[in-house]
Amino acid sequence: MKIIDKFLKNPNKTLFSIEVLPPLKGKKITDLFEVIEPLIEFSPAFIDVTYHPEEVLYKRREDGLIEEIPLRKRPGTVGICAAISYKFNVETVPHLVCVGFSKEETEDALFSLYYQGIENILLLQGDKKNNLVVKSNEHTYASDLVKQVNEMNSGRFLHEETENELQTDFCIGVAGYPEKHFEAPNFNTDLKHLKQKVENGADYIVTQMFFENKKYFDFVQKCRDIGIQVPIIPGLKPIDSKRQLTLLPSKFHVDIPDELTNALEKAKNKSQVEQIGMEWCIQQSIELKKAGVPCLHYYTMSKSKIVAQIAKSVF
Repeated sequence: MKIIDKFLKNPNKTLFSIEVLPPLKGKKITDLFEVIEPLIEFSPAFIDVTYHPEEVLYKRREDGLIEEIPLRKRPGTVGICAAISYKFNVETVPHLVCVGFSKEETEDALFSLYYQGIENILLLQGDKKNNLVVKSNEHTYASDLVKQVNEMNSGRFLHEETENELQTDFCIGVAGYPEKHFEAPNFNTDLKHLKQKVENGADYIVTQMFFENKKYFDFVQKCRDIGIQVPIIPGLKPIDSKRQLTLLPSKFHVDIPDELTNALEKAKNKSQVEQIGMEWCIQQSIELKKAGVPCLHYYTMSKSKIVAQIAKSVF
């Protein structure tokens, strides 16, 4: 079932969903199943599976020259999503990104997903790193990626002059940033880019993690004010280590409130850190659920213990 249809079917209910990482190459798929298993009792509406583009590995050859080797540390999402769907009978949402993915590779991936019966996708620009393999004709912006998928939904494929009899039917999710995407010059420009993604065919929005609900509520209101009417799902992440006090702001460009920061800094051990992070996320979740958000989406980083405890307190 499409994500958007799940919201329409449950208009007065806040659903539960999670995001997981594909296992590193060499790890077993059962390792990922063990992460998901404790969360199935909460009936996730869907499970997002992240995508990781090829990176360049620089290796010195016997003749002394440096060789560039394309390397993907985690397998693609098509097989992982199919395995999760088969194992748990749950909707899976593979990520597709612009970075390191040509338009032709995007189309091939979409056909593979379509033939697997996967109806939902999340489209992202992707992180730009210096060591990524760059394709000459990759999309620059997520709005262009959304447009390509919407074209396929209308039977228009690359390098074909006429509409095809086959039409895909993907439900398209995109990312939103309550604290502004770090590349956008200002918040209003970022909102205009988000509106463009919706106008190009996006069906719903999942936000970047945030730690103050006011930022989410303000973000939703600003979206509504400029005509964005699709469902906006809050994304939440329980902090479980002191290292994340610096890692999360630097990697995801989010603020952590003074009250939470001070409490975490005073924690004497990892157990106390996890408890503080969990309780903060529970309070966020309860307030958001009372406000009637369509779904609470948890970034698990492939760790389920704390998210399961949060879910028990909220759902």
